[in-house]
Amino acid sequence: MINGHGDDARLYPRIRVNFAQGVAWQPRLPALFAHLAEHLPLLAEYPEPDAATVERRIARHLGVQPDSVLATAGATAAIYLIAQAHRGARSAILQPTFAEYADACRMHAHTIRHIYHPEDLPADTDLLWMCNPNNPTGQVWPTLPEPPLLVCDHSYAAFTEQPLMTAAEAADRGNVLIIGSLTKAFGVPGLRIGYVAGAASLVQHLRPFRMPWTLGGLAAVAVDYLLSHERDFSVDSRAISRERERMSSALPAVAPVTVWPSDSHLLLCQLRTGKAAALKHWLATEHGLLIRDASNFDGLSPAFFRVALQRPEQNDELLRAIPLWFR
Repeated sequence: MINGHGDDARLYPRIRVNFAQGVAWQPRLPALFAHLAEHLPLLAEYPEPDAATVERRIARHLGVQPDSVLATAGATAAIYLIAQAHRGARSAILQPTFAEYADACRMHAHTIRHIYHPEDLPADTDLLWMCNPNNPTGQVWPTLPEPPLLVCDHSYAAFTEQPLMTAAEAADRGNVLIIGSLTKAFGVPGLRIGYVAGAASLVQHLRPFRMPWTLGGLAAVAVDYLLSHERDFSVDSRAISRERERMSSALPAVAPVTVWPSDSHLLLCQLRTGKAAALKHWLATEHGLLIRDASNFDGLSPAFFRVALQRPEQNDELLRAIPLWFR
C-alpha cells in the first residue's frame, strides 16, 4: 500500500502537530544528526552487503545470538520478506490492523483469512500475523496462540507498560518471529531500520530472500549510536499511560466520540456523527492538526480515526479544536 498509510502531512502545508504518525518525539535527535554528519563520507562507500555488523549490534541489544537476528530496511521490509519466504502459505491476520500484512500476503500468493480474536484462528493456519501493541487499536494481546508460525510485530513495543514476549523467549519458543523497529521509539522513520528476531532456524530460512545492501552506511552508524545511547532516547511508557487515560476520558467529554480501550499511545476513536475524513481535513486546514483517517483499516467504517498521542500541551490543542467541528 504505497498510499493510504494516513500520514498526509505532505498534503497540508501548515501542519503544526502530527497525530497521524506514531513516532516518538525525540529532543535528542540533533545529537544523532551531528554524529551522522561526521560520517557523511560513508555515502561514497558501499555498505556491508549482509549487514552483519548491524545484526551483531542488535543481537547484543536483544540478548540473543547474531544468527537469531536479520536486519531489514524497516519493519515493512521485514513483513514482505517473511511473506516471500513463506510463499503460498495459509495466513490468518488478526484485524483490524496494519494493511501491509495482507498486502504482502497477497503479493506472495498466500491464502488469507481475516480474524478478529485469537480464539477464531482456523485449525489449518500456517502463519498468524498480529501487531502487538496493535495498530490502530493500541491493544496488547496478553495471550498468544500457537500456530505453526506466529509473526508478531512489536513496532510499538516501547509505548506500552504491558509485558511482551522478548526476542530471547521467541528464540526459545521456536515458532515465533518478532518484527522490531527502531523507527518509532527513536523517532527516525527516514532511516528505515528494522529487524526480525526468533529461532535461528526460522531466521536463516529468511536470509536467502533478503537483497544485498539492505541497510546503508549511515543507517548502520545510526544503529550503533542509538543503541549505545538508548537511555537518552528512552520513551516514558508510564507517562504515556497517564496521558492515555486522561485523553481517553477527555475526548468523549468534549465531543460525541467513542474511544476504544488501548494499552499504548494509539487511540482508536469513533465519531457518533459525521465522517473522519471530513474531520481530518477540517483539523488540518483550520488548526494545523493532523489525525489519521482510519476508515481504510479492515472492518472499520468512515466514522473511525486514530490519534497517536503527543506531548500533553499538544494533546490539549486537539481537545480544544475537535468540539468546534460539531458546532
